[in-house]
Amino acid sequence: MTGAVRKLSISVPPDVAERLEREPNASAFLVHAARALMRREALDAELAHQGVAVTEEGVARARAARAAVDVDWPAERYQAIRERVRQAATDGEGVTAA
Repeated sequence: MTGAVRKLSISVPPDVAERLEREPNASAFLVHAARALMRREALDAELAHQGVAVTEEGVARARAARAAVDVDWPAERYQAIRERVRQAATDGEGVTAA
């Protein structure tokens, strides 16, 4: 975290407290989690603006499709794809200036 910060006092359920206590930097962990949620909310808003409705049924279908791929793909195939993506990012392939 850089820049201005605000100190907050929060109350959390015991299971969340136990998880946060395992983190070397609970504040950074919470910032990361909150920003991930904010990105998801922004994506949902943009999809809605474009006329795409995200439904629980659609999410369930997407999760099932992803689970089917996970079963069919060995770990080596995932690793190969990750490496190709890393290499493309390093080489600048598919990256356009905004």
